[in-house]
Amino acid sequence: MSEESIQPVEDFTKVESIFVRQRNCLLVRAQFTPIFTDYYLHLLKHKLRYETKMDATLKDLLAVLTLHLTARPWAETIAWTVNLRAPRVNYFVTGSSTFENITGRLFTKDIREPDRNMFYSQTSVSGQEPRTTTLDLATNDPIDWIEHFYQQSEQRPAKCFRLDDENYALLVAQPDYDEEWFEEVDAAKVVDITEVEQTKLLETRKFYFNCGCSKERILPTLASWRSRLDELFLDDQEITVNCPRCGSHYHVSRDDLSEEP
Repeated sequence: MSEESIQPVEDFTKVESIFVRQRNCLLVRAQFTPIFTDYYLHLLKHKLRYETKMDATLKDLLAVLTLHLTARPWAETIAWTVNLRAPRVNYFVTGSSTFENITGRLFTKDIREPDRNMFYSQTSVSGQEPRTTTLDLATNDPIDWIEHFYQQSEQRPAKCFRLDDENYALLVAQPDYDEEWFEEVDAAKVVDITEVEQTKLLETRKFYFNCGCSKERILPTLASWRSRLDELFLDDQEITVNCPRCGSHYHVSRDDLSEEP
């Protein structure tokens, strides 16, 4: 293979926010190979393995939340939790438009069985009370979930597309949008929008798969155990603590907790 044929791979996903003139719609799109690559490196590092369909659903959620963060105002942190009955699994994804990071994981053990499939969204802005939305889900498809979320919570229609080559697109209606045109947009048409419609690139963001957790950040959550180390460690000198946001494993010793912060 020649040097000319080797294409560098970016370590971030570039997300484009595009206004479709005359149609009054916002198109947000990105190619997610960089985020998915780092996601799989994360699973490999921490020896995590997810069933194939669940893995695909989590990747969809990572992609769709990234697009949604870009469609929303700056300075928001958003977390989505999806609780399904069958298969019994909890999905969790979260991201920040301020730090341009996205992360997530799934849970299959010790899950309370719900009476229906549920979607929870929490939007946080510094200095304000978090805003929470709860929705019932009729399908197991994340693409349907985001469209339902926009209709019920955002109070405007949206269409989401899972495209070839790990590309995703989100088309969001704005005030006075062209309803007839919007209804006709399908996967083939959304790919060609910038070629056939009058558009304006509003902004470009760079998102990374990154939780931001570390052993140093995990230790304060165990501070209440400092006076009960024997109860926590039993006969062991070390325990493993998992990050609730991404599943990363951290080894914590008695000495780590014996030291005052």
